[in-house]
Amino acid sequence: MSQSSNTALQLRSTITNKGNLQLNLVEVDIPEPGPDEVLVRIGASPINPSDLGLLFGAADMRTAEASGTSDSPVITAKVPEALMPGMAARLNQSLPVGNEGAGEVCKAGESDAAQALLGKNVALLGGAMYSQYRCVKARDCLLLPPGTTAAEGASCFVNPLTALGMVETMKLEGHTALVHTAAGSNLGQMLNKICLKDGVALVNIVRREEQVELLKNLGATHICNSSLDSFMQDLIEALTETNATLAFDATGGGTLAGQILTAMEVAANSNAKEYSRYGSTVHKQVYIYGGLDRSPTQLNRNFGMAWGLGGWLLPPFLQRIGMEATQKLRERVAAEIKTTFSSTYTHQCSLAGILQLDAIAAYGKMATGEKYLVTPNA
Repeated sequence: MSQSSNTALQLRSTITNKGNLQLNLVEVDIPEPGPDEVLVRIGASPINPSDLGLLFGAADMRTAEASGTSDSPVITAKVPEALMPGMAARLNQSLPVGNEGAGEVCKAGESDAAQALLGKNVALLGGAMYSQYRCVKARDCLLLPPGTTAAEGASCFVNPLTALGMVETMKLEGHTALVHTAAGSNLGQMLNKICLKDGVALVNIVRREEQVELLKNLGATHICNSSLDSFMQDLIEALTETNATLAFDATGGGTLAGQILTAMEVAANSNAKEYSRYGSTVHKQVYIYGGLDRSPTQLNRNFGMAWGLGGWLLPPFLQRIGMEATQKLRERVAAEIKTTFSSTYTHQCSLAGILQLDAIAAYGKMATGEKYLVTPNA
């Protein structure tokens, strides 16, 4: 794909009314920043699980086919007819993808806030980050500490603010300890570091023994492997010791949320003074914030009546706490970007590299320990 000096590449996702997904690169004009805006040359952007919903929609990626050229690939896939009603709001729209990223401010508007960022590395959130350039309001940029690369700052928002949001939700809702599933992920490692630093008891749930060892090496004290026969007893013991009554579940489907509520009930009853036919009066809450398991959520209701199961999403949480509190969280992320909030990536790819069938098969699995970093200007 040939480009002029005034255009740049951007990845787009389209679902047609005939039930076809198309992923391709388009050439777009490089925008001129307004008075309060900056133009950022994107150096790096992660592929998070939250990006895949917009990237793939409801398409069955097992049907994916590749065409186009090496520098301008095209991916097509079929959306099952039964899932098309859920795609109605986005049909026939070419949508840019990528929630967050980082890069250098190469042009700035005339305002003092914009000019202050010129030539600096910043992190930004706001969509369309799988692009070579992105124009945003200066106030939406997070200034990275000197010496911080775009790759180091690329994951400044989604995972760090989600992990911090979990701890803040715990405080707001009157809990004193946490449970987290898929705890070996980048986000899980961040949450473990936050809890260790802030003195919050955390029960980590993982699926593989190597994830147990990973978290042990990071100082985690309560780790439960859900693949073991002893999982429920291990979980009950950890919950009894920590008094954790709030869980954040990244899997969503299957039996895990119900198992956590059951174990919380057993742990709560272990300290009960008297029997109640309605179960413990301790409120037990599980928030589903991910969809690693797309199967139905199954509950075997043997955990009394004082419980809740709901969804949790970062943007509504940030709206809940307001701009001032959100800014304090952002400032903490920037200050600890190379320690508490550092991210590791197993693969890097260009914009065209995202649109390779083998890469899609890998990052589409959302496997713990497999994280892709997109480098749009590579």
